Amino acid sequence: MTILVIVIIVLALIFDFINGFHDAANSIATVVSTKVLTPLQAVFWAAIFNFAAFFIFKDHAVANTIAKTVLDNYITLPVIMAGLIAAIIWNLLTWWYGIPSSSSHTLIGGFAGAAFAHACWFNGAWVPFGEVVEMDKITKTVYFIILAPLIGMVISIVITLVTIRRNVYGKIVLILIATVGLMFLFNSFRASKLEENLSKFYKIDKYKKELKKDSNDVEVQKKYGKALANFKSSKPLLADFDKCGADGISAAIARKVDLKYLEESKLKDIVSKKLKIDLLRKAAFYDPSVKPAYEANLAILDSCKPIFKNFSLLGPDSTAHAVALQLGITRIGDYDKFRSGFNVNIQKGLKEELDRADNRILLWSIFAVVGIFILSYIWCELVRTPTAMRMSNMFKKLQLLSSAAFSVGHGGNDAQKVMGIIGATLIASGSIAEFKELPNWVPLACYTAIALGTLSGGWKIIKTMGTKITKVTPLEGVSAETAGAITLFLTEQMGIPVSTTHTITGAIIGVGSTKRLSAVRWGVTRSLLIAWIITIPVSALLAGLFYMILSLFGI
Repeated sequence: MTILVIVIIVLALIFDFINGFHDAANSIATVVSTKVLTPLQAVFWAAIFNFAAFFIFKDHAVANTIAKTVLDNYITLPVIMAGLIAAIIWNLLTWWYGIPSSSSHTLIGGFAGAAFAHACWFNGAWVPFGEVVEMDKITKTVYFIILAPLIGMVISIVITLVTIRRNVYGKIVLILIATVGLMFLFNSFRASKLEENLSKFYKIDKYKKELKKDSNDVEVQKKYGKALANFKSSKPLLADFDKCGADGISAAIARKVDLKYLEESKLKDIVSKKLKIDLLRKAAFYDPSVKPAYEANLAILDSCKPIFKNFSLLGPDSTAHAVALQLGITRIGDYDKFRSGFNVNIQKGLKEELDRADNRILLWSIFAVVGIFILSYIWCELVRTPTAMRMSNMFKKLQLLSSAAFSVGHGGNDAQKVMGIIGATLIASGSIAEFKELPNWVPLACYTAIALGTLSGGWKIIKTMGTKITKVTPLEGVSAETAGAITLFLTEQMGIPVSTTHTITGAIIGVGSTKRLSAVRWGVTRSLLIAWIITIPVSALLAGLFYMILSLFGI
């Protein structure tokens, strides 16, 4: 790794740490305001469950979305660095003034703004925004600036209205109906993710993009046709995922489809990375003098293709030796490292791709929480005589559970955004070829950083979230946090980077409005809305400015 890459990774983890204490209020404000926990106890509680998200979320769909916000040609190390600096400064400013702005939108705005400034700077003229960023990802994010708090608000209203029902049997029936609905919804998410990951495994989208560039490329047409046929043949087997798991399905697909032809593609990726094909292609985009080196390495890669075709006959050792001769790798240490990559196991790769779509641990966690809620209602309202004191104490205990659930959602959603930035950095530097190669230390470092940040607290914003929007009781705290957690789980499964701040604010407004609309301090809410609206454009402008400064200093 270069010094610049290390600096960017450190900045990303600093942002993650700041995100932790900036957004600590989201998961603990109501717990503190209802005096269920002291501020110190609350931050410890939230930090534990921020990190617990590391063991629950496996697909990292939000991280993938962030990494692909900007088009590949405009993702450079200075762009990422400028975006991070802008995001850090805006986060610190809003934290200092106690404004619960979105760390997510700060990061996205900074990344996109720096890339746009870079594109205009390089071309010496105005470049359409849609030619710099993936507009569908930006559009979804902007939509959910409005939708996330609305979803949180609607769910919190429903939860509150169900909770205050006097008929405990009716209450339990409604909870069970909602749980069944969630089960079908999360199962549909898993089914769509399995199909999406299977499609990625066969590289269908990659071939589609290549055909858009050159629709007459016969070789790509053949590869696309074969990939599509194999995808259609494999897809019905996904229906047995609950019974067989990723191991069983990958084995079944391997029996039905000859996956050996994918070995050639995998070997090509390994050698392409060694020859730095993608880095040279991007460098040639900016500097025509690099084009001969890029074309020379492409020619070397082409010369290796006959060797790739004979992989099943030659085996890993002979293939690696033959390719090493083509590449001129003669030093023993270099060869040993190069050789280790040739232990290709396509079925194992498929199993890992499918396993990332498995959200059953999240669904089981939701079932466990629902079970505890139902048992609590039965104990306090049927087994024991319900009194105001007893019900208040029950909701105070349940608030520990709901705040833990929201902290898991916060960790899973927000830590992934920094994972996306670090992933983009590693791809831009040539350390990895694609996002699915993200090293294991990246998610571990990101979840640790956000948990440590939460431990440091964010008292200014806690005051705004916990007391200024509306007065929150333990019952309403449970409703708001549960609604926020469900919203975050849903959007994480959809791969949409939403704001935990917006989500919990909408949920708090929802529980306040169930009493009466005047219970919500709409003046404070208007101020929050203004902060939400300006976050992306202000972060983008700051990032553009910092990119210019970095360029002037030759970075």
